[in-house]
Amino acid sequence: MPDRRRLLPSAVAFFARFRVALGFLFGVLVFWLAAPTGSSIIAGAPVAAAGEGIRIWAAGHLNKSREVTRSGPSILGVGLAIAARSMQVAAIIAAYLAITLTSAIKSEEAYLRRIFTDAYEEYRHTGIVDRQRRFSFSRAMANREYRAVAGAVVALLLLVWKATYNGLF
Repeated sequence: MPDRRRLLPSAVAFFARFRVALGFLFGVLVFWLAAPTGSSIIAGAPVAAAGEGIRIWAAGHLNKSREVTRSGPSILGVGLAIAARSMQVAAIIAAYLAITLTSAIKSEEAYLRRIFTDAYEEYRHTGIVDRQRRFSFSRAMANREYRAVAGAVVALLLLVWKATYNGLF
């Protein structure tokens, strides 16, 4: 029987590395199972927008791969699940986020330990936050947050299209 500890790092690395591609595959399944209505889209869109707003705010505090981030804050998925009006979709989104985000966190922590050794360990132990850093829109764009915005808009438009096509909008 294989050693589970040896399998975990490769699974973590796989899900962390391919989380965007897996997101597209899960997105197709979510779209197929979704049963959106005008009401569900109107209820879910503001939640998704708030989630994306938090992502943009967080991305505006990050200097990815250059330092340990000590400031800043997945509600987006909750909004899309509400808009899709399907418990199956909600379960798929929850499973996708749990697996891929956990893997991404573990992968990123290993990277941060390797690159920022002492600074990262200090942050982990003290949790000191840099309250002087301010949000920067250009930093959010440098962190390619526009891709998540585009993805959320496309997902909501597809749900509107499906609801309209099915006569439910």
